[in-house]
Amino acid sequence: MSWFQRLKEGLSKTRQQLNQSVGVLGTDLKDIFTNRLETLEDLEYALIAADVGRAATEEILEDIKNSGQTNLQEALMNALILQLEPDARRAQYRKIGFNPDAKRVTVLPKGKVVMMVGVNGVGKTTTIAKLGQYYQGLGRSVMFAAGDTFRAAAGAQLGVWGDRLGIDVIQGPDGGDPAAVAFDAASARKARGVDLLMVDTAGRLHTKHNLMEELKKVKRVIHKADENEPAEIWLVLDAVTGQNGLNQAKKFHEDIGLTGVVVTKLDGTAKGGIVVPIVRELGVPIKFIGVGEKAEDLQPFDPQEFVRALFGLDD
Repeated sequence: MSWFQRLKEGLSKTRQQLNQSVGVLGTDLKDIFTNRLETLEDLEYALIAADVGRAATEEILEDIKNSGQTNLQEALMNALILQLEPDARRAQYRKIGFNPDAKRVTVLPKGKVVMMVGVNGVGKTTTIAKLGQYYQGLGRSVMFAAGDTFRAAAGAQLGVWGDRLGIDVIQGPDGGDPAAVAFDAASARKARGVDLLMVDTAGRLHTKHNLMEELKKVKRVIHKADENEPAEIWLVLDAVTGQNGLNQAKKFHEDIGLTGVVVTKLDGTAKGGIVVPIVRELGVPIKFIGVGEKAEDLQPFDPQEFVRALFGLDD
């Protein structure tokens, strides 16, 4: 099964949510605005129920009204893609619209170190392993740092993945200083000339230390070991948590400054619209999305591809 087919299946619950509330996708917009305004109310409800968020929903409805298109589904798709495009591409997208011939994106970090953050339970360690395999497939050399020393199983889990993938893992003792692990790993990456280091971090502490302060410390020591790093800080977010996850993301972004988000478990929720407020409210791009347990179920996020899959269209 292709990635696009897996994505379509993964978004089926969100698609059902939209279809149940809006049974008129494809209806002529002129007819809706003149005779069937309740359809727009249904659409507004459907988008909010899918966790798109009220502010984004209002913008989407406004874009639909001003689209000049006659078909509701096409207008809605374009409005959603516009919400999901990074700021730098929105003006261009407004001019050229949907491009069916666009190639799938390839996500390359800006630097050499990616610091991965997120609360426990979102699949952070497994996501790091999948990302390692993805970048290996692009011909990059990869290292892991088992910086979640407060969760005993995390280091062992990452070690197993490292053995399986042939990726070196820098580890420290359980309960040890995660900043020390991060420093050693960043220094080792630089000395060995490895292309990419993925740093796992704690999602919860068993001590009285504040999690965000601990993460700030990890960020500082990576910079001490390599003055240009970490160039990327990615949050792993469980889509099932919806708005609660978005609130978590805001806190992480406020305290340590995110450069991207990886959204997992989109196949387990009817609220796949959460990707919209992530981009809108955080102002950072979604780097990858996951729709299953297999390594190939985590792929770079492409707004046009995502929206086409959401509506169950062909690749």
